[in-house]
Amino acid sequence: MMKAKEITIGGLLAALALVIPLAFGGVLGIVIPPFSATLASHVPVMLAMVVSPATAVFVGLVSALGFLIKLGPVIAARAAVHAVFGYVGAKMIQRGYSFLVALAATLPIHAGLEALVVMPFGFDFYKAFVVVGVGTMIHHVIDSAIALAVFYALNPILKLKTIQH
Repeated sequence: MMKAKEITIGGLLAALALVIPLAFGGVLGIVIPPFSATLASHVPVMLAMVVSPATAVFVGLVSALGFLIKLGPVIAARAAVHAVFGYVGAKMIQRGYSFLVALAATLPIHAGLEALVVMPFGFDFYKAFVVVGVGTMIHHVIDSAIALAVFYALNPILKLKTIQH
């Protein structure tokens, strides 16, 4: 059962996960065909990892909806992966790992799944794993830095999880 605080923070992060692609998809977007990235698009799901696994999955799925509306099914399929890596990261945090460790550990999961999910859309191995996979790794690192900065700035107010190890 989710607590009111989880639902509230999850709703705010889900709203942000929708606003980023819908309002800022063109402004924060980077396109190196066939790869595209919207800066800060992973931040809501990354922050949701410190709330709970259910919150991370919810925010990841809402992110996919936003990308489906704005950029279509291929990008939405990639964004749906956010629910998976968010869940894994949230479970790690529940087990006592730090936010930083969870972000680092989910990087290969995130990049690998985004590379795999584009293959049914006609991406060959090079485009899927080198262009999309490596691009996602770089994007994950950038968004992790943003998420950590936001987490440290907001955590005194929200009192989520403390960094342990």
